Amino acid sequence: MAAIPPGTRQRCSLCQVEIQGMAGGGDLVHFSQGGPSTRSKLWARVCQYLRTDEQKAQCLNQDPSLRGEQKPGDAYMEPPAVDLNALGGPLGG
Repeated sequence: MAAIPPGTRQRCSLCQVEIQGMAGGGDLVHFSQGGPSTRSKLWARVCQYLRTDEQKAQCLNQDPSLRGEQKPGDAYMEPPAVDLNALGGPLGG
């Protein structure tokens, strides 16, 4: 996909986020919840999981040069490990 012209927004037909083109790059991604974010966060949380070529062709965020490198905090964090033995008894019973 081509870059989004500065000052305009495009909505992804797959995930429904809006990407706002910014002068000099660094486009803003508007999720349905929370403040604006980055293309790399959108990639880490959504776009990388597309499976079919048809889905990838519709995605506004497939160009690595537009999304940049993934940064800490872009992907969802792994939950901490839970020691089930420390809960004080056998499970189920």
